[in-house]
Amino acid sequence: MSTLILNIKQLLQTHESNVTILKGEEMKTLSMIENAYVYIEHDTIIEYGKMEDYRPIEANTIIDATGKIVLPSWCDSHTHIVYAGDRTSEFVDRINGLSYEEIANKGGGILNSAKVLQETSEDELYNQSIKRLNELIAMGTGAVEIKTGYGLTVEAELKMLRVIKRIKQESLAVIIPTLLAAHAIPSEFKSKKQEYIKLITEKLIPQAAELNIAHFIDVFCEEGYFDIKDTEAILEAAKSYNLRPKIHVNQFNILGGIALGVKHNALSVDHLEELNDKDIEALEGSDTIPVALPGCSYFLSIPYTQARKIIDAGLPLAIATDYNPGSAPSGNMNFIVSSACVKLKMTPEEAINAATVNGAYAMGISNMYGSITRGKKANLLITKPMNHYSEIPYAFAHNPIEQVIINGQLL
Repeated sequence: MSTLILNIKQLLQTHESNVTILKGEEMKTLSMIENAYVYIEHDTIIEYGKMEDYRPIEANTIIDATGKIVLPSWCDSHTHIVYAGDRTSEFVDRINGLSYEEIANKGGGILNSAKVLQETSEDELYNQSIKRLNELIAMGTGAVEIKTGYGLTVEAELKMLRVIKRIKQESLAVIIPTLLAAHAIPSEFKSKKQEYIKLITEKLIPQAAELNIAHFIDVFCEEGYFDIKDTEAILEAAKSYNLRPKIHVNQFNILGGIALGVKHNALSVDHLEELNDKDIEALEGSDTIPVALPGCSYFLSIPYTQARKIIDAGLPLAIATDYNPGSAPSGNMNFIVSSACVKLKMTPEEAINAATVNGAYAMGISNMYGSITRGKKANLLITKPMNHYSEIPYAFAHNPIEQVIINGQLL
């Protein structure tokens, strides 16, 4: 099976040699070829270049992309799309003035989602989740990290992992499973948090490791949830099972979670709505990438990640949806790219870099995804006709995607 795309107005994120991360000033430039072509065999990018250099190639499928833009599919490195039901009533509570914390304190929030998920069958949980994923793929997302965290019991967390494994096996998209072992404290452990942490470290993590599905560990490091000491205990326990951290930090408060993540070689530290100079210093020289989640800030009306401070300090940045039922009920990466420009003050070049190659890095897959390079996997987007790639974030309420290619297959 082979696919040839011709007459591409702008071919984005092209690299002669493999690029796996872009930092600081590098993010300001989006490599591009005008009037280009791409040739794909099976699931691999074989050749690309200028149309003036093109020589006839036989292919099973030929696509004329005149007036259209082609770029790598979006890489969404932070989602919670395996959940049951919704939290629409809490949306109304927030409109009426209740905060995220107040909703959680009255039994809503994560505890609400956990109760519904525990009562939902594995098949039904799969059906709800795969429907969401297919909607994301249609909007241009080709790689997705999926976290557990709405189980809050050992069995429910393992159920979530099995559902993620099934999705991974049956979807064309790249799926990266993460064990969000410590997302919230169940009601029955409210006054005995250390017992719950012991349950996580001595039962959940070992049993999850036996399934060999997740390769990352996550903790919601936040006031009222898990503090620095709690987080470190969980990360230490996960280390012996080779689970690398990808952690929630600095959403509402600065506790020192970023430095802790760097200390434990976290692949990513996510949220960062709150940020100070010490956090920036902790990230400098590390292999840990910060991840901004502007959809969450939009929905909760909380501060946006200081993207300019991060990028101008010479650091990399990825952006992701945080798709979940409570604080970011949308997985539309096109909106996230637009939000990055409008609210995080990122340029279109920076936003697209953050949603492709850097998003792939934040999942540990940028060696094979996130850019258009010979030998990399063919996960591509073909836009509707447009004059320039800046129209993708500019027209924020429109779907710019016309066709999607995942693992070489035109969907």
